[in-house]
Amino acid sequence: DANRQISDLKFKLAKSEQEITALEQNVIRLEGQVARYKTAAENAERVEDELKAEKRKLQRELRSALDKTEELEVSNGHLIKRLEKMKANRSALLSQQ
Repeated sequence: DANRQISDLKFKLAKSEQEITALEQNVIRLEGQVARYKTAAENAERVEDELKAEKRKLQRELRSALDKTEELEVSNGHLIKRLEKMKANRSALLSQQ
């Protein structure tokens, strides 16, 4: 009876050691996954920061371009008025001759 119990306990010990080995391998695999996910998350954060910086730069450029466009439109309006005055003066001078 004692030999049977010893045999059963040896079997349970071997089975437990196999389970421990399987669990250790599972831990190693999961640690690898965690490392890969951590690296991917860090890369994603870096890319996000770069994209945010690029967006800010593009928004500054857009504001600058819109300001320049407005400035040119105002200048164009002034030049059109000057041209119209010059044409009117020319017409007046031609009609006096």
